[in-house]
Amino acid sequence: MALTFIAKDPNTDGANCPTVWVDQDAGEFVIQGWKVDEVTTAECLATGPIPESETVLRLPVRMAAALREAIDVAEGTHVR
Repeated sequence: MALTFIAKDPNTDGANCPTVWVDQDAGEFVIQGWKVDEVTTAECLATGPIPESETVLRLPVRMAAALREAIDVAEGTHVR
């Protein structure tokens, strides 16, 4: 697996913060975010189960540009 780093949350100190990568070999996004609370988990479960192999996490909206860039990288339309 070769991850392409996209960005960390610009409003954090650079440690322990939401981060976005692209795994171009697998064609997947890799995202580090904040754990959700029980209320959020319950709301998510209302639409269906969350398998043991998956998780729900939060990213701040200010990371939208990083997600857009990750999509461009994954689709091969972004030049770094």
